[in-house]
Amino acid sequence: MTPPGPDKIPQHVAIIMDGNGRWAKQRGLPRLEGHRRGVETVRTVVDAARELGIRYITLYAFSVENWKRPTDEVSGLMALLDYFLKRELDTLIKNRVRLLTIGRTEALPAGVQRELQRVIAATKDFTDWTLVLALNYGSRNEVADAAKAYATAVQEGREKLSDASWERFSRYLYSADIPDPDLLIRTSGEQRVSNFMLMQCAYAEMVFTPVFWPDFGKADLESALQEYGRRERRYGLTTEQIKTGGS
Repeated sequence: MTPPGPDKIPQHVAIIMDGNGRWAKQRGLPRLEGHRRGVETVRTVVDAARELGIRYITLYAFSVENWKRPTDEVSGLMALLDYFLKRELDTLIKNRVRLLTIGRTEALPAGVQRELQRVIAATKDFTDWTLVLALNYGSRNEVADAAKAYATAVQEGREKLSDASWERFSRYLYSADIPDPDLLIRTSGEQRVSNFMLMQCAYAEMVFTPVFWPDFGKADLESALQEYGRRERRYGLTTEQIKTGGS
């Protein structure tokens, strides 16, 4: 499959990685094996995104709601995250990929936090490619945290309520240092955003694929990009205004 031209490649793709458990169930395997296979897919997709010219990729790796899952599954997910960070550090450095996180990562196990900080520090100077992991992330929590930080800034005189705007408020979101997603992909056939980057995806194109995350590969990413390339992003304007430069 031929990907769209460079002018149609999104700068930032966000992915809700869904379907690991169902992938495993279909094969008579433990749910954790589905998650393990999903970790392998992360490497495949990150490499594919870089090859296709996608500068930012954000993966919904662990939500605030995921703590409600069985204890052994949560422990297994944390162990897989730790394994991923240790295994991928050399590859990220080789490919000059910067790692960032969004979410309340201070609630993650201490060992995982140490590995995150180690990888983030080792890749912080890279600017060409960025991998963002959403960990202990929930968009509503993000907005609440941003509102609290913004209110504190007002109290301390660093902000003025009279200057309130989306541009100013968005500086207090977890994602303040990265552009908003152009494309949101969700695997496994579910068609909802599940508390993921609700503010940032206000104008994102959305592609829902029936493919379970462990089976998602470069061809599936290219297919989503093809769909994205067929969309017309108008941001409230008419087609005619887009063609004439917004006038």
